[in-house]
Amino acid sequence: MTVTVADNQRTAVERMRESYPQVRELSVRITQALTPEDQMLQSMPDASPTKWHLAHTTWFFETFVLKVHANGYQLFDPRFTYLFNSYYKQLGGHPFRGNRGLMSRPTLEEVRAYRLHVDRAMMKFLEDAPPAALELVELGLNHEQQHQELILTDSKHGLWSGPLRPAPAPEAPPAISPPALSWIHVEDGIHSVGHDGRGFAFDNEGPRHDVLLRPFEIASRPVANQEYLEFMDDDGYGRPELWLSEGWDTVCRERWNAPFYWERTPDGSWWQFANYILKPVNPAEPVCHISYFEADAYARWSGKRLPTEEEWEVAAGRMPANGTFLEHGLFHPQPAKGEGMQQIFGDVWEWTASPYVAYPGFKAASGAVGEYNGKFMCNQFVLRGGSCVTPASHIRTTYRNFFPPQARWQFSGLRLAHDRS
Repeated sequence: MTVTVADNQRTAVERMRESYPQVRELSVRITQALTPEDQMLQSMPDASPTKWHLAHTTWFFETFVLKVHANGYQLFDPRFTYLFNSYYKQLGGHPFRGNRGLMSRPTLEEVRAYRLHVDRAMMKFLEDAPPAALELVELGLNHEQQHQELILTDSKHGLWSGPLRPAPAPEAPPAISPPALSWIHVEDGIHSVGHDGRGFAFDNEGPRHDVLLRPFEIASRPVANQEYLEFMDDDGYGRPELWLSEGWDTVCRERWNAPFYWERTPDGSWWQFANYILKPVNPAEPVCHISYFEADAYARWSGKRLPTEEEWEVAAGRMPANGTFLEHGLFHPQPAKGEGMQQIFGDVWEWTASPYVAYPGFKAASGAVGEYNGKFMCNQFVLRGGSCVTPASHIRTTYRNFFPPQARWQFSGLRLAHDRS
């Protein structure tokens, strides 16, 4: 049987028609526990209201797909072109990011109507979409999956930041210890890293290229709360010799003494905010909500180091996606189980030692869509592996997330590495 270009086109259209409503519906489903007032919260400039996320992801399809490729498409509201532009400079102006929480208008109901308007137009458009547009649709769906994660991280920060403390957990699970940590050996030599061009990837994941690695070992699981508590008990937050200079300045200025969302009770025990309640810190869970500075300081305290992103990718390339993801509905990292390499994907994003820079030969796409990733290659560090709020279909070995070194509101942890002579 000969497969024609037309056959491949039909297959791609069918795949997009199946994926589009699934991704869009999930965005709405994960907001159902949030009231309209909750969806207006913007607790810091780096976070955005849930309502804005729902509108911006819709704006992406309207702006890059329907306005350009769908004949006769009528804008839902011309003002939204400006209002829900996030940062695309080539498309004209956009509101200041820190003012998104001031958008009481349009209402949540109007945003839902906006989504419905665009979804109906998109499903009609996908009946016979051109190949160039299908690539943009796939980008838009992956863009929406990124915002699904942001909906959960940003709303968590907003609800934590209110003056009323969350309710305590009705019953605490029994404390257990994490499984014994072991070391996975990775041989030296020339290894290929980066996306190979098969299937979807963001532009910053390529081009694929060779790197020379010296022999190293990487930990079988992320660092657990029990181990991080030992660092804290050893005055880890009070010893400047463990910290990068900017990290130490941040610790002193912000008065950090524990991971984000942790609180110490009068009896001296540690509790953490998870799933809108306070619960005791579970010693076996991966430590979460720590900055690059904290991850680096812990690694130095332990006598180890953070892996580079190339080391992480080579080690992870042999492993299945076996962690906790958004679809599990837990929205919190779970204890590691079993032997060998564990939780290399899911549960917590893992800080690497690598700054976020372009791969050799990287070229941003032409036009406004080329602003998606390349413009942020400054003053950020790479995280790998996804988290408990990352959609399982969204993560892959080559995926490069990135945040400033002081960021803590993401589900970020660490995995140790060390050189092997």
